[in-house]
Amino acid sequence: MRQITVAGLQLGFSGVRDADIAHTAAAVRAAAAAGAQVILPPELFEGHYFCRHEDESLFANALPLAKHPAVTTMQQVALETGTYIPTSFFEKDGPHHYNSLAMIDDGGNVMGVYRKSHIPDGPGYEEKFYFRPGNTGFKVWETRHGVVGVGICWDQWYPETARHMMLQGAEVLMFPTAIGSEPHDPGLDTRRMWRRAMQGHAVSNVVPVVACNRIGVEEAETPHAQGFYGTSFIADQRGDIVSECDDHSEGRVLATFDLDLAAKHRAAFGFFRDRRPQLYARLAEDI
Repeated sequence: MRQITVAGLQLGFSGVRDADIAHTAAAVRAAAAAGAQVILPPELFEGHYFCRHEDESLFANALPLAKHPAVTTMQQVALETGTYIPTSFFEKDGPHHYNSLAMIDDGGNVMGVYRKSHIPDGPGYEEKFYFRPGNTGFKVWETRHGVVGVGICWDQWYPETARHMMLQGAEVLMFPTAIGSEPHDPGLDTRRMWRRAMQGHAVSNVVPVVACNRIGVEEAETPHAQGFYGTSFIADQRGDIVSECDDHSEGRVLATFDLDLAAKHRAAFGFFRDRRPQLYARLAEDI
């Protein structure tokens, strides 16, 4: 029996980079002490979610992988705790900027980088101003505990993201997120849709899914105020939620999975046996 213990962190942020990275590091250490082996912080935990508006001065916050304090700090924490940490960060690569994730192993080494593939553009989520679409393709990471696939936020709405990582051998899917209120429609609450989309990935791929979000109202005294609704969760390979957070408190989700049992269920359902890729060419057309 191969087991993996995974955690997702639900945190609020002050908007002060060093303080927010330190706060996240403390939460990672606490999750490690609780037995987690792979620990997922929220998307862009280096501060407030800045993409709610367009401000050219914020490009100065992007840094290369080797110099980014979110990455270097999590490398230290991973080495200290013996855990794997998928680390979201605002990446600068020459003249280009990406919403990226460094997969850090239990020895503090960067296993590689994934750059967010799907970039949203809408009120409160104006990411196309800041980020190029990722050029890495989808990634999975072979850890000591199992193969982990990680998408980033808007990626989580696309079934193609989850299926592609599964076809690469993923045994657990993870999605760090920053999602909350919709400035154009105060009556729209996406939290149940958000959960159902990823629970659907769990069901249709027979795989555990970890999703973590931020909480709190950011830039509360400005026209750009935005609230984030937490509700982080872990679903098992049946799509059932086995660990969850509320919509207003910091915390973590934590679960242990038998990967051999999940693989047996996956084979029995036949979703991968019965695929008909020769019929799916339209899915890859740019129309």
